[in-house]
Amino acid sequence: MLLTLIIILVVALIMIAVIVNAVQQHRDRMASLKRAEFSKLRTTLEDTENLLMNAANVPMTPAISQVLLRRIAFTLKAMVELEPSSRDIKNRLNETQSRLKSYDDKSLEAPMSEGISLPDDDKLLIGLIQGIKKLRLILRSEHARGNVDTQVVVQEDRRLEGLQLRINVESQIKRGMKARGSEMLGSARQYFEKALSALENAPNPDDYVLSRKSEVMQSLQEIAGELKNSNQRDRDKKAEQENKDLDELFAPKRKW
Repeated sequence: MLLTLIIILVVALIMIAVIVNAVQQHRDRMASLKRAEFSKLRTTLEDTENLLMNAANVPMTPAISQVLLRRIAFTLKAMVELEPSSRDIKNRLNETQSRLKSYDDKSLEAPMSEGISLPDDDKLLIGLIQGIKKLRLILRSEHARGNVDTQVVVQEDRRLEGLQLRINVESQIKRGMKARGSEMLGSARQYFEKALSALENAPNPDDYVLSRKSEVMQSLQEIAGELKNSNQRDRDKKAEQENKDLDELFAPKRKW
């Protein structure tokens, strides 16, 4: 009888240990998933806040700023659910919601400036283009979540697409003009050809595309003429040198 009781107690203890271990493993797994999700949310929050703070370098309309603020608010809400005791996150959420309330319909209709000031530094230029690409991705992502109206997405994405085209074209033209000024006509032609290709492939041609296309084609014609003249000068110079060499070869030798 005693032996049976001991066996039962041992089995019970083993079962309890197994259950406790399973519960602990489940808790550890849930804690790990929670940390991973929180880290993912924090990365999303930081990326979105950086884009919003970099508005001076990446032109955006009030409508896009509102989309970014909504994304930040959505992320902060999810973080609060994971960390309900965090006062800092709650305060940031309240501040973001207050900023969102400051937007009205009229402010959202404000147009984005068409002027572009291209940075001379290539790294800054790449950062500008990458920022625009991120904004377009965020627009589509927030639209998929149902946080942005389709009309806003279409309008803003087209505007950003046009801005991206302008930056590409203007940077190629700028490089082409610099190369042309340095008499690097071959490189200049390549830059202008890239600009022309971008303009010809523009999905929504507007006045800018049409006018710039005409200017780029005119520059390419001028460069072609300059290349032709340059090649002719090189041929004339080469022929002159060959004639000079022949004259020296057949010239009467002096007697010493």
